[in-house]
Amino acid sequence: MPDEIPTRNECPRRGRPRLRRIITSTSESRCYQPCCCPEQDGTGISLQPEEIELIRLIDLEGLEQEEAAEKLGVSRKTAWRDLHEARRKIADALVNGKGIEMAGCQKAAEGRCPKCPR
Repeated sequence: MPDEIPTRNECPRRGRPRLRRIITSTSESRCYQPCCCPEQDGTGISLQPEEIELIRLIDLEGLEQEEAAEKLGVSRKTAWRDLHEARRKIADALVNGKGIEMAGCQKAAEGRCPKCPR
């Protein structure tokens, strides 16, 4: 029906739309979980592909934030915000013994991850 009224659950996204990031890393993502706390199954954090790419570019390759932002195709401020969010998530996982899940993991998407439910 053309006169359908949207339900309350359907809320349009506010703010500027997210820019598509240019991610050149081709490595398979993996999930990490502390082996000393198997009873905490299900608690963990999730890192987005752009956060992983920023960690790789800045912390592993030693690029400046401005250079990494240019490679990702975003502003320096966006790269800074994503980098600090990724570092906060990693610190939370390390300090509190949480697992780290990589969003967009190819093994989980293909059903080859031994830890992910099928």
